[in-house]
Amino acid sequence: MVIPNEGDYLMKLSIGTPPVEFYAVADTGSDLIWIQCMPCMQCYPQDSPIFNPAKSSTYRELSCGSKPCTKLLRKTCSKTNGCQYYNSYGGGSYTAGDLATETFVFRSTNGEAAAFPTSVFGCGRRNSGTFTGSEAGLVGLGGGPLSLVSQLGAEIEHKFSYCLHPRSASSTSKLRFGMEAIISGEGIVSTPLVPKSPSTFYYLTLEGISIGGKTLPSTLGEGNIIIDSGTTLTMLESSFYNDLEAVIKEAIPLEPAEAPSPFSLCYATASSNRLPDMMFHFTGADLLLHPLNTFMETNNLNCLSIIPSDGSLSIFGNVAQMNFQVEYDLEEKKVSFAPADCTK
Repeated sequence: MVIPNEGDYLMKLSIGTPPVEFYAVADTGSDLIWIQCMPCMQCYPQDSPIFNPAKSSTYRELSCGSKPCTKLLRKTCSKTNGCQYYNSYGGGSYTAGDLATETFVFRSTNGEAAAFPTSVFGCGRRNSGTFTGSEAGLVGLGGGPLSLVSQLGAEIEHKFSYCLHPRSASSTSKLRFGMEAIISGEGIVSTPLVPKSPSTFYYLTLEGISIGGKTLPSTLGEGNIIIDSGTTLTMLESSFYNDLEAVIKEAIPLEPAEAPSPFSLCYATASSNRLPDMMFHFTGADLLLHPLNTFMETNNLNCLSIIPSDGSLSIFGNVAQMNFQVEYDLEEKKVSFAPADCTK
């Protein structure tokens, strides 16, 4: 199940024996799965009770010499030789704690429970940042070895898909694994995944963007953008963004309003019927984005949900992905899109 929550989407999972249910951020831009854990040295306020590993018969902490521990980018060893992880995210958020194994339970679309014992996760003892009370933690769906999709691997035939619905909708949609993840219907387009380092990220190639009759080609080469369900806005390399903004201003015959941070271009809300569609040209896949995917309403303004990147990394964020079925086939090394009404 996938539920919108401010700038993120949450998925439901159960952890431990007996299983305890939590909601955590579904994030294709990171690997580690973690939740807040008792005893907590520093936890952000959480709506549901914090997970207590002492009450689970299947919780096991991992040693510093264990194979999963060697796959962490940042780690330390405790005095008792336990493996301690540290992960940081954009916006100054971070989590730190003990690397452990536990039984994870997911409900399939027909309601049956599928249990995955000895799944590696982070028991978060120090967690802080932009997390909200409805988020017990984060589920990394990236390409690195400790992510949920990598750990499940062959059991889900290296496939998963989601359909992110608009935040204004009160419905939920499903995160699907394995054969259930294969998308169908009209207008499916596919684009290759480009293998690059770090393996966490799913790199695509954006060849250009069209608005009206004008196409802006990208000169940034292969694998120039990552697709990330855990990032709200789309971020483009700054010179490419500046060219795009100029074309958008040409296409909208209105005076821009003052843009609040982090946005760069905004118009009065009354202008929403004059916002243009955009075509994102990925290798082999032309994706038609409606204003729902490219503008957001905030403070009585319609703001472009595409901003310049502060580095070289461009990101295709979750607003741009709304109302598409998005399938990741990690065996065939491709991402597929199909336009959909994700509220259904």
